[in-house]
Amino acid sequence: MKLIFLGPPGAGKGTQALGVSSRLNVPHISTGNMLRAAVRNETPMGLAAKKFMDAGKLVPDEVLIEMVRERLSMVDCKPGYLLDGFPRTVEQAEALEQIASPDRVINIAVPDECLLDRLTGRRVCGKCSGTFHISKLTDPGVCPVCGWTLTHRDDDQPVTIRQRLKVYHEQTAPLIGYYEGKGKITTVNGDCPPEEVLASILAALE
Repeated sequence: MKLIFLGPPGAGKGTQALGVSSRLNVPHISTGNMLRAAVRNETPMGLAAKKFMDAGKLVPDEVLIEMVRERLSMVDCKPGYLLDGFPRTVEQAEALEQIASPDRVINIAVPDECLLDRLTGRRVCGKCSGTFHISKLTDPGVCPVCGWTLTHRDDDQPVTIRQRLKVYHEQTAPLIGYYEGKGKITTVNGDCPPEEVLASILAALE
């Protein structure tokens, strides 16, 4: 099965993608992780992307699309894929249709104010990479898993989050209508415990 996860920053796409991909036995493909791996491995597309990333610029569509094309051509994607972070625009979605058209799109919907609370309260461990919310922590500065210092990422500051949400609504939200027109999208409520969101997604896929 070929799947796409849509949703605003902080909706839990990555968390849910891991659960769904393991159940369906298809690779979870995060474009963010893919970009970092391509740069680390110095692939041709990775080197092209690095020039823009080093300059603090967005990676152009043509580079991202070619990276996705390469990734989806790999043998582990023959049974399907789960894309997280791509497409972000209708133009990218149209390009994906020419590469490997998705069977289903899951849109994880969460109100903006809930996302603001989630992200401003998020803390990340620099050692074990664990992610936690301050409401669940006894000490908001210490990782409960390894004891390392927790940090508040720059892109989890309120002003930055509002800008990220603005960009999402302007550029990515139109994909909901695009895939509605193709009869491929299901929206689930992401403003509930992760296990309930996962159950809703799996029910939709059935």
